[in-house]
Amino acid sequence: MFIQALRGLLEREGVVVVGEALDGREAVRLAGKHRPDVAVLDLTMPLLNGLDATRGIRKVSPDTKVIILTRHTEEQYVVEGLRAGVNGFLLKTKAAAILVKAIKDVSAGALYMSHALSPALLQAYLAREELRTTPLSGREREVLQLVAEGKTMKEIATLLGISVKTIETHRMRLMGKLDIHETAGLVRYAIRQGLIEA
Repeated sequence: MFIQALRGLLEREGVVVVGEALDGREAVRLAGKHRPDVAVLDLTMPLLNGLDATRGIRKVSPDTKVIILTRHTEEQYVVEGLRAGVNGFLLKTKAAAILVKAIKDVSAGALYMSHALSPALLQAYLAREELRTTPLSGREREVLQLVAEGKTMKEIATLLGISVKTIETHRMRLMGKLDIHETAGLVRYAIRQGLIEA
């Protein structure tokens, strides 16, 4: 319903919508296929979160600008997003009212942020403050998100196109790095990191 409402809003304002994705992997695939001017992503999409999807989109369609919709206002998400190549952040509560303006601004080369996000977050990024960053590799973050979403090792292996043994190795490695030794702890960590929503 949310996607259909956004599509209707954008089309009424003359924005051409070339695709819709229900998860981060599909968003990356569609970006590679359609090469859109702007991709609008949710921070906590299933299968691949918005920040990792942004990294994927940058690889398959380098000229595509990315706007992230989020409920989170913490510095770490915005700073990590800016490092990943995000061009705009909108709070979900304000998205409908300002999304068209954000798309136009980002298309013109500007960085766009909801007012609730911009002051401290832009200062943190511009001052290049070192915030808490995850010690995990990109693949380990993907495995963590999928484990936290309740996927089995076999399902994760199929999604990522690698063996179950490799998935088990990634899972053990990320548990060691995080000093977390049970699935419930991994889920709590994924929620705190914004990879999934509670």
